Amino acid sequence: MWDPIEPGDWRTSKRTDLDSVQGSVASIINRVKEGGDQALVDITSELDRMTLEDIRIPEEELLQAYDQVDPIVVKALNDSYYRISRFHREQLPSPSWYCDSGPGIVLGMKSEPLDSVGAYIPGGRAAYPSTVLMATIPARVAGVSRICCCTPPPVNPITKVALHIAGVREAYSLGGAQAIAAMALGTETISPVRKIVGPGNIYVTAAKIMLSDHVDIDFPAGPSEIVILADKTSNPEFIAADILAQAEHDPMASCALVTLDLDLPGKVWDTLEKRLVNAPRREIMEKALENAGYTVVDDLESGIEACNLMAPEHLSLQVDDPWSIVDRMRNAGAIFLGGYSAVACGDYASGTNHILPTAGYPSIRSGLDVNHFLRRTSIQMISREGLDHIGKTVMTLARAEGLHEHARSIEVRERD
Repeated sequence: MWDPIEPGDWRTSKRTDLDSVQGSVASIINRVKEGGDQALVDITSELDRMTLEDIRIPEEELLQAYDQVDPIVVKALNDSYYRISRFHREQLPSPSWYCDSGPGIVLGMKSEPLDSVGAYIPGGRAAYPSTVLMATIPARVAGVSRICCCTPPPVNPITKVALHIAGVREAYSLGGAQAIAAMALGTETISPVRKIVGPGNIYVTAAKIMLSDHVDIDFPAGPSEIVILADKTSNPEFIAADILAQAEHDPMASCALVTLDLDLPGKVWDTLEKRLVNAPRREIMEKALENAGYTVVDDLESGIEACNLMAPEHLSLQVDDPWSIVDRMRNAGAIFLGGYSAVACGDYASGTNHILPTAGYPSIRSGLDVNHFLRRTSIQMISREGLDHIGKTVMTLARAEGLHEHARSIEVRERD
């Protein structure tokens, strides 16, 4: 039987896990910085037991992969590509806008895409072609000209097909903290990028954080998380299915139930045990369920506050009227309303992005979207009339701060 948990403890434990690998990750980063490509080959041999003959994946390999993938899967990837693209195109801001801010003052903003982006695509225990689409489509919609991807060897043919569908032609067979270091610092083969996005294990996440003074990152996106808010109307089988769906990602995945129904945790656990018997990834799921727990609350208000405190990657509102409380859910990477809104829909094909902050970071960070790949610049044009309207205010504040040349820069114009 799983154990009760305190919402605050559930959130805090995620940050301390990252601290435990900083020494190892720092060593990897330093080796890549000093050794370049050869360090990548050596580290991959040591950690992944893989020999890298060519770090870069040739484009012809991406094309040849279609022969190894079921056409039905290819069709599904194309359908997902369409839905994700459609949703992210809706996020595009106006390239530029201007407004009158009083007589003689015109203000505005313009948006420009980043020059280059690196996307990390997890591998190892499973193939994640969906993450290829999630990481690269918003960048392409934003207009980023150079998009490269790193994914651990051996690269699954399905991932290669997804790379091709997404239009990625610069891809590397490289994983772990060493891949993040290569994209951030550059090597003989891999040119450095301006930003790195994508989820990964604890080592990848730590590397992104530690290298964030060299390269911009999206956010810490580590092992998967789900919190489910449920009441007496909830279906225990739906809840168990969503928990197991997250648990099969990674042994370090975290799953929690917040419920108003004292009997629900037992019903869900019984269903979990039955489903685990024949589960293909049972060993991973059982390990992940060691991180699972539940909280029983007295009322819906307490449940809302518990979920906001936990700030999960995925928040599932399986209550009687989820629309009535969605606006009060402040801290979540993505919110799923109602029993039929399976988190797996967002993972693959509804169109929203599944690259989301974890470890409590949804309280301060947003999930990946088009805006992560845009720079915004303010614009202003002030006429002589406009200067007459705001000049006195500018000079007064400049002198109050002791910056007299700032004030003088207005004075010389007023005398003209």
